[in-house]
Amino acid sequence: MARKIFYQQERLAMFIDGANLYAAARSLGFDIDYKRLLELFAAEGRLIRAFYYTALVEDQEYSPIRPLVDWLDYNGYTMVTKPTKEFTDASGRRKIKGNMDIELAIDVMEMAENVDHILLFSGDGDFRRLVEAVQRKGVRVTVISTVRSTPPMVADELRRQADNFLELQDLAGSIQRSHSNRYQSPPLAHEHTGSDDHPVQPEHHTEQAE
Repeated sequence: MARKIFYQQERLAMFIDGANLYAAARSLGFDIDYKRLLELFAAEGRLIRAFYYTALVEDQEYSPIRPLVDWLDYNGYTMVTKPTKEFTDASGRRKIKGNMDIELAIDVMEMAENVDHILLFSGDGDFRRLVEAVQRKGVRVTVISTVRSTPPMVADELRRQADNFLELQDLAGSIQRSHSNRYQSPPLAHEHTGSDDHPVQPEHHTEQAE
C-alpha cells in the first residue's frame, strides 16, 4: 500500500458491490483476479470475511456470471445473491433491475460489532450514510473505487466520508488478471445490472471476456 492505513492486528471485512467494482475495473481497462484481490488484503490484517454481492438473472439458459459466482463461493468469498426483477418501461423496452444495496448495508451493520476496519468496494454515494453510521461505532472505513475513469466512478460525498480512499488503478498491478494465467479465477466478465433508480438493459451491459 502507498501509505500506512492498515494495522496488522486489525480485524478486516471486505464488502464488494460486484457490479460496481466490475464497472470501475473495466472503465480502467483491466479485469480483476479475485484470488489476488483476496490475498492482497488478507496480508494487511486479520481478514474475517469477504462478502461479494451480485444479482442473478435466474431464467437465463446460461449466465456469464455463474462460473464466477461458483468459483468465488469455493475460494474464500461469502456470496450474497438474489434474482433480478424484470419489467417493461413506459416505452415498452424490457429492462432488468437488481439492486443489492440493502443486503450489503445490513451485513455491514451486523459485522460492525466484530471488526475494526471495513473495506467497501463501491463508489455508490448512497452508502455515505452507512459509512457514517459504522464510523460512529468506532469502525474505520476504506473505500476502494476510482476517480480516474471518465466520469469518475466514486461519488465525492462517499469519498469524503470514508477514513481512507484507495484508487483502484493504483492497485491494478497487484490485482489484475493475467490473460496468460486463466487458472487464478474464471476469465468471465461480470454481468452488470442496474440499480432500482437507474435500471439498464442487460443486453447493453453483459460482456464476456475472450
